[in-house]
Amino acid sequence: MAERFAGRYEFVDVLGDGGMGTVWRVWDHKEATFRAAKMLKQSDSASLLRFVRETSWRIDHEHVVTPVGWSAEDDRVLFTMPLVAGGTVATLARDFGALPGIWVGDLIGQLLSALVAVHAAGLVHRDIKPSNLLLDATGTGRPRLRLTDFGIAMAVDDPRMTRVGEVIGTPGYQSPEAFRGADPDPRQDLYSVGMVAVELLTGARPPSGSNADPVELAEIGQSSLAPVVGRLIEPDPERRFGSAQQALDALHGCTPTAWDRERSREIEVFDHLPPMPEGWTTHGPRETASPAPSQPEPLQFQRPPGQELPARELPIQHPRDPQPQKQQAWPPASDRPIAAGHGERYVARGDDGHGPANGTAAPPARRPAGIVFPLLAIGAGLILIAVAALLLS
Repeated sequence: MAERFAGRYEFVDVLGDGGMGTVWRVWDHKEATFRAAKMLKQSDSASLLRFVRETSWRIDHEHVVTPVGWSAEDDRVLFTMPLVAGGTVATLARDFGALPGIWVGDLIGQLLSALVAVHAAGLVHRDIKPSNLLLDATGTGRPRLRLTDFGIAMAVDDPRMTRVGEVIGTPGYQSPEAFRGADPDPRQDLYSVGMVAVELLTGARPPSGSNADPVELAEIGQSSLAPVVGRLIEPDPERRFGSAQQALDALHGCTPTAWDRERSREIEVFDHLPPMPEGWTTHGPRETASPAPSQPEPLQFQRPPGQELPARELPIQHPRDPQPQKQQAWPPASDRPIAAGHGERYVARGDDGHGPANGTAAPPARRPAGIVFPLLAIGAGLILIAVAALLLS
């Protein structure tokens, strides 16, 4: 059996390896479902703090993947999130190269919609890039994007966690001011969105410098998305859109509102999850086949040789008793009298010594008590007559 973490999550297989941790497919025994779980690589205080902070962001939005829980065991920490099967936008770009404008516009629109919620929560993601954009396995249908990996996200008013000389973000998608170490600002995420759009439209990854290549911008000049993308990647943050909502509104003005199925058939989002390893099915762990339990045979009670029958209860009633008395266990422990209400009663045994004779309990024979008193009265009367006669004579 595979390792079960914190008594709940059973590791199935590795899905990926990132800068802060390894992503596993795990089976949640409590919820009976598969989840993605990220295991922290480093155990230093700064990495642990970032890791715990990622689990604390709770953004309820259809295009945001937030952790559903976290667990710790010894020196290891992991947090879990929904399992998304379609790979990432980076995988999609590697599979198909430059994407049609309808695909790019839809994906960027979903990303901006997610950032509206993220920025409304007071956060700056700081690491927008294709590999942090998950996709559901929708085939040739309309794609569904989900923003993930809030490991270096930061609230605008939180203290800086970056060490001196340390650059946070991914070169090529990072804004010029973030590259220079500026404080977090939502407009830095908008620049990253623009660089993602440039890569999807051209099929080429942006350079690692602080500004986009002018040749790439010229290549997207024929796209209807060019005005929006050009403003997103302005080097001066003051010339960019002021918010994700403003960028989203501008994008809606230059892209079709209805999804064109015919123009989108050439792109397909596959299921990128690896096959289930041995011992697992898509519904969970494979059950080990076991023979059907046999029907139990009915119990038969037999008296061992030389052992008396089990005790049973019989009513004991005297002929003068109006109601049956309390039942007594049979056979009695001895032939001693049993108190039954009116004097002493005895239980008569049958011929074989087991059970009452004729199935009844009867008192022993004794002298009737009603004849003694009349005899005494007659004797006393005769004595009184004799004494009276002597006195009168």
